[in-house]
Amino acid sequence: MKPTQIIIGLTNPKSPENVGAVMRAAGCYQADEVRYTGQRYDRAAKFYTDTQSAASSIPLNGVHSLIDDLPAGTKIVCVELAEGATPLPHFVHPDNAIYIFGPEDGSIDQAVANKADHVVYVPTVGCMNLAASVNVLLYDRLAKSDAMEVGDELIRRSRDNRNQLKVKATNTPE
Repeated sequence: MKPTQIIIGLTNPKSPENVGAVMRAAGCYQADEVRYTGQRYDRAAKFYTDTQSAASSIPLNGVHSLIDDLPAGTKIVCVELAEGATPLPHFVHPDNAIYIFGPEDGSIDQAVANKADHVVYVPTVGCMNLAASVNVLLYDRLAKSDAMEVGDELIRRSRDNRNQLKVKATNTPE
């Protein structure tokens, strides 16, 4: 059994490119599910750009509410440029979480933020694209994890088959 559960929640996403890129990030960082609200993505889904086919292994579910029917023990974490939020570098990720992101052209509903266990923000100058925000959040979670897999075997499994780059040993005595 997987010790953690990671759900990504997207509030009424409008861009199929962003949802495709979110699905790719979910696959790269081993999220369990992506949920979205609203109708805009459904209308644009024919332009779907999940280039890694993550949707074949990670559910992408349209829901009425991102916070209804969550697994027991799931913490609600809103990720938004919100006054009073915790900067992401100072945040300790819960084991089981839904990370809720606002739409590309708006923000998370105040009612959802009021129910959140945590509200965090990425300390940037200006706002990032939705998919970029998801990638940064998931990378931060991985970087702070004790279970991070590292090494050449991971690199060989993860890289494109046309990439055979190796780092040359340097400063070795002759």
